[in-house]
Amino acid sequence: MALSEAVARTLIHGAGKLPVRIQRWIGGKPLVRDGYEMFPEVQMGLKLLSMLPGSDFETLPLDQSRAQMDAEGRIFGAYVPVSRIEDSTIPGRSGNIPVRIYDNGDPRGIIVYYHGGGWVVGGVESNDRLARFLAVHTHMMVVVVDYRLAPEHPFPAGLEDALDAFRWVRDHAGELGAPAKVMVAGDSAGANFSAVISQLTRDDPEGGPLLQVMYCPVTDLSTKHDSYRTFSEGFFLTEAQMDWYKAHYLGGDDELALDPRVSPLLAEDVTGVAPAHVVVSGFDPLRDEGLAYGRKLAEAGVPTRVQVVTGHVHAFLNTTGVGRAGVAAFEESCAAIVDYWNNSVA
Repeated sequence: MALSEAVARTLIHGAGKLPVRIQRWIGGKPLVRDGYEMFPEVQMGLKLLSMLPGSDFETLPLDQSRAQMDAEGRIFGAYVPVSRIEDSTIPGRSGNIPVRIYDNGDPRGIIVYYHGGGWVVGGVESNDRLARFLAVHTHMMVVVVDYRLAPEHPFPAGLEDALDAFRWVRDHAGELGAPAKVMVAGDSAGANFSAVISQLTRDDPEGGPLLQVMYCPVTDLSTKHDSYRTFSEGFFLTEAQMDWYKAHYLGGDDELALDPRVSPLLAEDVTGVAPAHVVVSGFDPLRDEGLAYGRKLAEAGVPTRVQVVTGHVHAFLNTTGVGRAGVAAFEESCAAIVDYWNNSVA
């Protein structure tokens, strides 16, 4: 594992630094779907990944799937120094919830972050590079929640951890050393938690999050939107993987997908939830449901920004070490977070 990981990292990082014309030559004829053209570095990266040995998550034993997710975080992400990183716990209804705190000094507030991985894989290790980037570029303390995973802990266990962690951080920000300006953010399944928690805490006397940031969110497990068919396979996240994630998270009970705590797009009323920054990738099976949720929020009068990373695939946040496009898109979202913070305290 260590040798193959090192080789993969060297290959992918080196390719990401190539001139665009060379990346285009390696990747081949420009790929266009739904009016979006894939970035040359992404098309090249997908081609190179297809040549590397390995298996998709859904074909591996669970422990190997989780190890692969952690390895991919190290392979694709850039290491960014952060002043202080601390592993800690937060009290929850089912016991202590592990968290990892990233503090680059004099934080303006806190981002409670929920990692991706389909509620089945992922954790603080797979999200380490991402969290470092977020802390440095937003000047916020980042608290990554290591919520319980399915299938050992199916819905709603992980969501309960995510909710309890947000409420505790909101109510104890000063103890963590940051102002009580608390946002939620997450990618993929973690973005689903950001949306759901914003709904569930809307009427809390202490208030919901200052902002909800959703990167490539899962918003509707009750159906497959058109982008599932367009990007079923060959674009990093696959339809088969999403089916595997859903089966584990819901314990095989598809009726649970109709619950707004699973599919926040199905909520009857989202008026008054936290302002939102929704980020979708142009080449992602989850693209259309993310766009649909952005429309739902905007139509309900929720201040909403939608950022479309036109030429990228799912999980672009994890590519900060292997190219330019993912970094630029992540930086754009960080600037939006900072802009919202500036406006909120003005």
